[in-house]
Amino acid sequence: MKSGIHPKYVPATVTCACGNSWQTMSTTPVLKTDLCSNCHPFYTGEQRIVDTAGQVERFMRRMNARSEQARETVVAKRGSKNKANVPPPPEARRPVTRTDADGAETDAATAEVAEVATEA
Repeated sequence: MKSGIHPKYVPATVTCACGNSWQTMSTTPVLKTDLCSNCHPFYTGEQRIVDTAGQVERFMRRMNARSEQARETVVAKRGSKNKANVPPPPEARRPVTRTDADGAETDAATAEVAEVATEA
């Protein structure tokens, strides 16, 4: 091992947020932690959400926003906003015109009456 390049290995005091503390060896003399075996839900059997800086709330807000966005898209799909795919009502449609043999344009209703008259 080279001398002078490694940190000193010293006794360290580890302190948990719950107040529990113990001695160990480390390169840092004082260590602080959020959880220990006395307060961690896995070891205590307590059902508790361990929240670090509001991560649970941030996650829940994100999930609620996504579910609201999904509901909006479902509502939007029910009523088509694309008017190109929806035919206009009958009164708004343009009359269909046909060209006679003479080159005169007539609307569809008049042309049908004229065809029936010529057949008879």
